[in-house]
Amino acid sequence: MASLRSALVLATVSAAALVAATSANASSFSLRSGQSAQGLGLSFAGGASGGIGLGSMAWNPAAITLFPGRNSQFNATYILPQAEYDVTDPVTLGTARLLGLPAGTGNIGGNGAFVPASYTNFQVGDLYLGWTTGAPYGLSSKPETQNSLATFYNRSASIRTLNFSPTIGWRVNDMLSLGAAVQFQYIDIGLKRALTPIPTTIASVPSTSLEGDDFALGFRVGAVLTPWEGATFGISYRSTIEHDLSGTLTAGVGPTAGIPIPVSARLQLPDSITVGYSQVLNDRWTVHLGGEWTNWSVFDNIPIRLANGTVQNFLNFEYDDSVYLSAGAEYKWNDRLTLRAGVAYEWSAVSDRVRTVIISDNDRLWLSAGVGYQFTEQLRFDASYAHLFVEEAPVTLTAASNNPSFQQLQYVASAEPSVDIFSVSLTYRWDRPQAASAVPGGVYKP
Repeated sequence: MASLRSALVLATVSAAALVAATSANASSFSLRSGQSAQGLGLSFAGGASGGIGLGSMAWNPAAITLFPGRNSQFNATYILPQAEYDVTDPVTLGTARLLGLPAGTGNIGGNGAFVPASYTNFQVGDLYLGWTTGAPYGLSSKPETQNSLATFYNRSASIRTLNFSPTIGWRVNDMLSLGAAVQFQYIDIGLKRALTPIPTTIASVPSTSLEGDDFALGFRVGAVLTPWEGATFGISYRSTIEHDLSGTLTAGVGPTAGIPIPVSARLQLPDSITVGYSQVLNDRWTVHLGGEWTNWSVFDNIPIRLANGTVQNFLNFEYDDSVYLSAGAEYKWNDRLTLRAGVAYEWSAVSDRVRTVIISDNDRLWLSAGVGYQFTEQLRFDASYAHLFVEEAPVTLTAASNNPSFQQLQYVASAEPSVDIFSVSLTYRWDRPQAASAVPGGVYKP
């Protein structure tokens, strides 16, 4: 009971800290890297098949059955995105010069953010119980140059989430395990941009701002197969979560200037399918593969409604679906030290047509590396680093561009984004490890 109480306290602390998660690093404003330091070192290859340690629970709830006994893991990830929009259009440059304003944004990524996550499981025979805490979505975007022309499309933007998921897994037999989780998710958003017409100084330009939050439910289901010695296959489904945001819209001009107006909006976050394969080759080498499809096309045009039901405005995104493929390998240097590396490629949900200065997302290449060290049979430390090479991200906001976010002011620019990610974790087994894995042929390592 003492170990159970300790695990509950530590998981609660981790969950409370998640409201600080504010930097996106996966497609759109998804936060992939907050889930596991072990996973980051492998570019999350094998996430659905248990290959990234206890953090696999966040990818596939059935992976909870791959870790016998009572275990907890605590992760801290620092994400540092870098992107700066430089104007590439003579009309935009001319407008900026005419108004005496800077044209570029400066860095929109800020100082980065810490993203904590935690995982705990308890084995009761063939039944496994536990929970995960994480921040599956997050964004913080604020142009460093706050008096630039770009503030008419983005003065600041933030999305924060907190997800707590009770999880259950059942080991049906030596080959098959099933799992399910309920997602309790809180979201808070804030968007602000400057308004036209433009007065003499940008500092006196009023802003319009939208704020809202909501609590909603979703689910995850999954299965793990161990068909032959050393192999683990995993597949999981994460449901869409519909947030009915309630908040306020504050206009900068007109009779209601500065007065918060109650509004509502339905925000549908995407569902996804994840697959993974992990194979133990020998007593030194293990290889992992992973794939993920995310239904970002449901994130389309979002009406902002007043209390009487009339539509005041729209948030226009019109995203595409995204695909993520990864591969990784682990080398067991000795009984204590493990080395790992991974590579991945992600096709972004944000196309050139719909991109705005809020986010500099585009297709990206992941390269990662990490180490794990087993201090004792119960305590493990992992650390990883990844660099994301993001393709050039152009923004074309013109009358002819068909960009749904165009708002009368022409703005054409381009950014060369990159993301650096650092992650560490501690994994502790509360009971004494047994000599054999709970799943014959599985990838569990004490």
